[in-house]
Amino acid sequence: MNSPLDPPAAGALYAVEHAGKKVSGPSGELVILRDVDFTVARGEMLAIVGASGSGKSTLLHLLGTLDRATSGRVLFEGRDLAALTPDEAAAFRSRELGFVFQFHHLLPEFTTLENVAMQAIIAGVGRKQALEMAADALERFGMGHRSGHSVATLSGGERQRAAIARATLMSPKVLLADEPTGNLDEATGERVAEALEELNRKQGMTLVVVTHNSELAAGMDRCLELRDGELYA
Repeated sequence: MNSPLDPPAAGALYAVEHAGKKVSGPSGELVILRDVDFTVARGEMLAIVGASGSGKSTLLHLLGTLDRATSGRVLFEGRDLAALTPDEAAAFRSRELGFVFQFHHLLPEFTTLENVAMQAIIAGVGRKQALEMAADALERFGMGHRSGHSVATLSGGERQRAAIARATLMSPKVLLADEPTGNLDEATGERVAEALEELNRKQGMTLVVVTHNSELAAGMDRCLELRDGELYA
C-alpha cells in the first residue's frame, strides 16, 4: 500500500485488498492495476481521479463485478465478489448497484420516460408505478419536460442526465459513475453534482465517482488518484 488510503474500517462497504489486473497483449502482459488496497465506507462519497489510461474505469468495473481482478480480492459487505456465479453477480448488480457509464446505453425506440422506467420494470415493479417513479426521477435531474421525447432527440447532456436518473431509480446502495458530468456544460454539471450529493445526504447512497472534473471531485468526502495503475491518497 502506497499511503494510508483507508477511512476507518467500521462501516466499510467495500474492501479492496491488494487487487491487481493484468491482460495479455500483442507485446506481452500488460499491467492495468497493481496492488490496489483501499476501503469505501458505507454512505461515503469517493472520487477517483487520474489521467486517461491510468486504470480508473477498470477499477470501477472490478467494484461492479463487470470484471475480475487477477490478484487480490474485492469484498462487498465482507463477501468476495469473485466467488459469485454469473447469475449471482447479475442479481447483485440489479439489487445493490447503479451504474452510470460514459456511453448512455439508452434505447432509441423508447421515450426518455420509458428508458428510465425500465430499471424498475426489470426489477418487477408494475408499469404504472415504474412510470411514476421515472417521472419523479427525471424531475429531480431537471428533465421532466423531456420525459415524452424520444431519446434520439436529446442532447448529449440530456442523455447523461436521463442515464443518471435511470441508474438511481431503485435507490441502490452504491452508485458507480464513470465521468457523470463529462458531457455537460458547467451549469448542468453543477446541477447533476448537487443531485448526486442530495441522493447521498437524503438516502445514504454511497457514491464512487471516476472523474476529470476537479470541482466534482472536490465536493466528495475523499479523493484518491490512480497513477499508472497504483493508487495514492
